[in-house]
Amino acid sequence: MKLYFAPHACSLAPHIVLRELRLPFELIRVDNHSKRTAEGGDFRDINPKGYVAALRLENGEVLTEGPAILQYLADLRPQAGLAPANGSWQRLRLQEMLNFISAELHAGSAPLFQSDLPEAARAMFQARLGKRLDWLDRVLRERDYLLGDAFSVADAYLYTVLGWLPRFAIDLAGWRRLRAFHARVDGRDAVRQALRAEADSAPV
Repeated sequence: MKLYFAPHACSLAPHIVLRELRLPFELIRVDNHSKRTAEGGDFRDINPKGYVAALRLENGEVLTEGPAILQYLADLRPQAGLAPANGSWQRLRLQEMLNFISAELHAGSAPLFQSDLPEAARAMFQARLGKRLDWLDRVLRERDYLLGDAFSVADAYLYTVLGWLPRFAIDLAGWRRLRAFHARVDGRDAVRQALRAEADSAPV
């Protein structure tokens, strides 16, 4: 398998999961501006949508969109327990959480990456994100991870998005359970390995 990634992007979540599962894969860096890959090609030939993550399988198929990639990877090694069994109620809860992170946090934070965003609009998006973080902080009131006591693919995704917040002048100090969650996930070996590998990758 090949994972196409860009540093500090949402592709960090499947990267973490690949390392959690100890699956063999090749890490291919993408320049988000030029759309060139470390292999020398145009990333849009791999994913016409033009954004990471993309996972190229051994049979040549390409899978895109974080929640789909995360669940695909978890199902390759179900014994690792990174996703509940397909067809179970808990699997629906996982999908519910992945959709929340994707729609409300990931997409909700996208406008804040724009340096020319008017301050009034920036304040509105920050406030909206704050309400979503309030809810997640309550979810973590009696559990270490989003689905309970065990780390799942949803936690890798949430960790990734929470890592963007300092760029938006949002301090997790106001959400002590989320801050503790971020620190907990940050200490995992797979997370440390993924961050180090991305930091050490050569620019395209």
